[in-house]
Amino acid sequence: MDSFFSSKNIIDVVLKWKMQLVVVIIAAILLSALFSSPIFITPLYKSNCLLYPSNVSPYSDESETEQSVEIFQSRDIRDSLVKKFNLAKHWELDSAYTHFESTLSWIYSQRVHVNKTPFEAVEIEILDKDPVMARDLINAMLDAYNKKIRAMHKQKFGEVVSNYNYIMGVKKVYMDSLKNKTQELGMKYGILQYEAQTREVLRAYLSTGGGSVRSAEAKAMKKNLEEKGGEMLVLGEMIKSESGTFSAMKLDADRALLDYNREYTYVNVLSKPFVADKKAYPIRWLIVVFSTLAAFFMAVLIIGLIERGKFRSLSTDGNEG
Repeated sequence: MDSFFSSKNIIDVVLKWKMQLVVVIIAAILLSALFSSPIFITPLYKSNCLLYPSNVSPYSDESETEQSVEIFQSRDIRDSLVKKFNLAKHWELDSAYTHFESTLSWIYSQRVHVNKTPFEAVEIEILDKDPVMARDLINAMLDAYNKKIRAMHKQKFGEVVSNYNYIMGVKKVYMDSLKNKTQELGMKYGILQYEAQTREVLRAYLSTGGGSVRSAEAKAMKKNLEEKGGEMLVLGEMIKSESGTFSAMKLDADRALLDYNREYTYVNVLSKPFVADKKAYPIRWLIVVFSTLAAFFMAVLIIGLIERGKFRSLSTDGNEG
């Protein structure tokens, strides 16, 4: 005896129950079309944007693109969008609800998607029931991203500028103390330029033979140079060295201050966000097709079980007879 589930028996069963199957298919089409309509499922419109990060440096082994994705997904940017557009009200969430925060985060994660493309670009996609809102949310994300990076840079370079100013202040005080010491030597001992004065004293001393008033002055200067000349030389070298270090540090401090005050943008937008004129979700024809196929196969399975039960009953009766 052929198996009940042979191809011929299945075709016979389908033909026998064809009217019922037609009713099931029509009902599935109508019901799936109804339940996928705006009455039951709010249609969502998609806006997207494609960009490359710029004027940023990664903080670790990740690439600039991966870092940008992390920042776009940060809580600060999410909270700025929620606050600016009052998304809780827009998404019809009650702030008094016990799980308000977790629900808000879940809806945000379902509506806002930020990913890295295979070509190291950043793609932002936002779904919303209002196509204009979807576009505006992306623009606000770009603005919040620029502000976030700018704030991070200001914090980092602000610390650098502060450190440079402190160190330069200490060096300036030290250089002033060296200059004050040289002025003191100049006023008290008449030492201004050690090498030039040494030559002049030697010339004056030798030309007079040591017996004139000028020779006496030369002797006094000679004594001062012998006692304090070495100190003046050291002070001069120290001032020269400190001045060179201070100049180099001032140049670095100016660069840091330039970085601190810069007002750059940190994205190069390749594809600007747009206002969609066609919904992206739900895709009704897919829902209808899969729902109808599922209903058809389920109906065939149930009918097969019914017919198999009848087939077994007949077989049992035949064997008893």
